[in-house]
Amino acid sequence: MAHALSALSTPRRRIALAALALAVLAVHGWLTDELADRMASLDPAQAMPIRIEVAYVRELELAAPPALAPAPPPATPKPKRRPQAAKPAASAPEAVALMQAAPEPAPEPEPVPPPPPPEPAPQLAAAPEPVASAPAPVLAAAPPSAAASGAFPFEWPASTRLSYKLSGNVRGEVHGDAQVEWVRQGSRYQVHLDLTVGIPIAPMITRRMSSDGDLTELGLAPRRYDEDTKVMFANRRRLTMLFEPDAVLMPNGERRPRFPGTQDTASQFVQLSWIFTTRPELLRTGNTVDFALALPRSVDRWVYDVLEEEPVATSFGAVNAFHLKPRRVSRPGGELVAEVWFAPQLRYLPARIRIEQDRETFIDLVLSRRPELAGP
Repeated sequence: MAHALSALSTPRRRIALAALALAVLAVHGWLTDELADRMASLDPAQAMPIRIEVAYVRELELAAPPALAPAPPPATPKPKRRPQAAKPAASAPEAVALMQAAPEPAPEPEPVPPPPPPEPAPQLAAAPEPVASAPAPVLAAAPPSAAASGAFPFEWPASTRLSYKLSGNVRGEVHGDAQVEWVRQGSRYQVHLDLTVGIPIAPMITRRMSSDGDLTELGLAPRRYDEDTKVMFANRRRLTMLFEPDAVLMPNGERRPRFPGTQDTASQFVQLSWIFTTRPELLRTGNTVDFALALPRSVDRWVYDVLEEEPVATSFGAVNAFHLKPRRVSRPGGELVAEVWFAPQLRYLPARIRIEQDRETFIDLVLSRRPELAGP
């Protein structure tokens, strides 16, 4: 009897020991991450900016993009008249000499008497009453206003959250969820791209990519980019890029030139939406869009080819979107490449994003619900 009880207790003990070991590993991992967060918070350059929190209150409906009023033409400066050079005043002796040398004025001619007024002509009939004359013709019509033409000036959209279903291949088939969040507070913005591979309770991989910066006439101007990656049973990885006026401070401490309009991994999606909102003619098959892109390993010029418009099968129906595929003048291997499908009916937001490292390693994000909008 005792032998039987001992045999039954052995598997239970093994299960209990395994559970205890997993609990210890979980607590150890949590303590490690917590310690890493606290150590990073001590360094202002490494601490991630505080995330702006907003409340989303409604969903975006499919609709044709609003027409934007064209920018007013620059005022043509009026030509400045050159001041005529004043004649130098003559000195006193010269003035006397000129007066003495000037000829005497000729005598004025005698006035001629005016001719007599003509006799009035006899009136044959009463003159007709005067007819009201037509108004003076308008020389140039005023340009139509934004309200009259149905066009509106561009305004940065309210904070928006995009939710995606994730699928792909990372050393095997993977599934998960992702979110792209655009947050605006005055002239400041934040863009967050959060990826979760696996089940939310115990994800295999989580990655957050965040861009923080300002809104300018050239679109988004990043101040910093942060990337935080957690992989199960591996060390956490954090990297930061700082954007200076004329340079980009890379994660390894090097400084690379910063070109006008330079974007980062997270801000590029919103920057492209801004470009197509303000210049919708660019989103046509055969066109190209290019800007400088700062990635953790390089700062290069990227060119996006606008391919065919095609439907994207979302959870709320098919949405037509233009497929953009990037190419870069010089691209070392190992960096992520993002293909994007922009939907004009969703205010030129990305309906699909495909991020690829190579043919065997990629993730595909497709909208799982309509975009959510924050309140005013």
